[in-house]
Amino acid sequence: MAAMKRAPLLTLLLALGAPATDARVRLGEPLPAHPWPGAEREVVVVYSHDCGDLGALWGAVLAAGLPVRAVNAEDIPAPAPSGVNVWRGPEATAFARALRISAYPTVLLVREGRVLNAWEGNFSGDLGLKPPP
Repeated sequence: MAAMKRAPLLTLLLALGAPATDARVRLGEPLPAHPWPGAEREVVVVYSHDCGDLGALWGAVLAAGLPVRAVNAEDIPAPAPSGVNVWRGPEATAFARALRISAYPTVLLVREGRVLNAWEGNFSGDLGLKPPP
């Protein structure tokens, strides 16, 4: 039997898990003003310099196959993967605050400019998959 190939968007959603119960980002709300052109579906990663190693998170986000928007909030530059344009500065921080983000990093799945799903907090790299018994 051939191994199952997971859909990239499904992998991202599994990696991020369910929305945090204390999340303040409101689903269905439009994104605040931003400098990038809208897409039908996109992933927005809002992070700061003190998030630690985001390698597993970036890997899951980039594997989703959707446009990725990186927002580096809170005035101290932090890197993103090569090829990902990063929005920094006071306007980026204002964007994060307008969303009412409660923890960095925050990943937003956006459809037609509205927040479809939100995940806030540390990402451990665990996809929640258990090996068969």
